[in-house]
Amino acid sequence: MQLTSSISQFETRLREFFHSSVSNTRYSDWETRFQKLALDLFQLQFASNEAYRDLCSARGVNPALVTDWKQIPAAPASAFKELELSCLPAVERTRVFYSSGTTRERPSRHFHNDRSLALYENSAASWFGKTFGLFNAANAEVPTSPFTMIFLTPQPGAVPNSSLAHMFATLNQKWGGGRSHFIGEVSPRGVWTIDFKAATKALEAECAAGRPLFLIGTAFSFVHLLDFFAESDLRFQLPAGSRVMETGGYKGQSRVVPRSELHLLIGERLGVPPSQIVCEYGMCELSSQAYAMALTDADTRSSGRIFDFPPWAKTMIISPETGTEVSEGETGLIRVFDLANVCSVMAVQTEDLGIRHGDGFELVGRAENSEARGCSLMASSLREAL
Repeated sequence: MQLTSSISQFETRLREFFHSSVSNTRYSDWETRFQKLALDLFQLQFASNEAYRDLCSARGVNPALVTDWKQIPAAPASAFKELELSCLPAVERTRVFYSSGTTRERPSRHFHNDRSLALYENSAASWFGKTFGLFNAANAEVPTSPFTMIFLTPQPGAVPNSSLAHMFATLNQKWGGGRSHFIGEVSPRGVWTIDFKAATKALEAECAAGRPLFLIGTAFSFVHLLDFFAESDLRFQLPAGSRVMETGGYKGQSRVVPRSELHLLIGERLGVPPSQIVCEYGMCELSSQAYAMALTDADTRSSGRIFDFPPWAKTMIISPETGTEVSEGETGLIRVFDLANVCSVMAVQTEDLGIRHGDGFELVGRAENSEARGCSLMASSLREAL
């Protein structure tokens, strides 16, 4: 009971950090506050997450030895496939998100209850609103959205175990303004598809009305949509102020198109300049998202964009050879410390490669043999713990 109370108290502190971070005031003590929150959360997770505690103990690390957030042990993303990395007792796990992937892969599992889902939603909506200037300047509690949102995904209720669909539902509820469309479908085999007729109709209606659009979907969804437009000889000129956001990821759902080429195709078929095309980086294992935008319309280096997480999530770029942080401009594996992951594991070692750019990173792609590397690290750590 005391631990539950402690986690609840931590969540209250974290929500205050969310609010202050997205306000118009720049707080000089953000680094100090992150440090304090991270160390406190590590103590809570070490005490209540048995699988994570075993992993930390195998590495000879415990809260008494950690004085800086960068020292907090990271769980391999692949560990979410094998272990129940949760602070929640089994009876309290009312929701689970599974990672997307090929049918041959065992998915990651991220367990939630109503309280942790609310925190996830707070994190997603806060950083999205801050990134795209959607908060009322006079009152950050008042949403102001100029967009009609079109999501290239199924209705969230049709895919209840998708963290991406849940994030989109959160954005729709906060910023959709009652004019949004979910134009994806789920095939009998569970594959995500697009209702091309509905997509065309929605785009034509919004373009005719002159309302700015926010068109959001996975990279493979955009490939399918753009291929259909090419086959049908369709082109659109989205209204001024419109944005397009692609979340990356192909998972064998379509041919793979380099990001720079995909963005050029989006520009050609939808009439959106590079500065209005947004990249998103997120994972089932995380509760926060990073965004990257081009600085100008002349900036077509889509693959070289810098991703930024919110102030309550930080990254390190780790050398796979030495396990230490790389220098500025060097490449390594992306490690994320996400305070919004209160009820699972804050520190997650991803299988993605990035180039270090200050507090942000340039996404390079998936590390070769990343699955094997993550599983080996997890297995060796747990063997040592037994």
